[in-house]
Amino acid sequence: MTRETINRATAIAPAFMSVLALAIALTSVTTGWERHMQDEGAAAHLFQLLIALQAPLVLTFLATSDWGRLGKIAGTILTQLVALAAAFSVVAYFKL
Repeated sequence: MTRETINRATAIAPAFMSVLALAIALTSVTTGWERHMQDEGAAAHLFQLLIALQAPLVLTFLATSDWGRLGKIAGTILTQLVALAAAFSVVAYFKL
């Protein structure tokens, strides 16, 4: 794999993972998935894994980025932060 390929993949994957985490949180809210459980269930664990596994991908993205194109890097990081904030906002609003 070339550096550009790795950079492109690690630019897309964290935002996609945040969208998946958002989908899991919204599904949990709308269907009542695991609502009456004593402890965290599969939905919470999947959410946590999707969020935690983004950190090494973002670091790899930053390590393989062309720092001459700072605007592109900032836009990608901003997109990732917005997707992450959307996922966490559902969790915070519904107190999941």
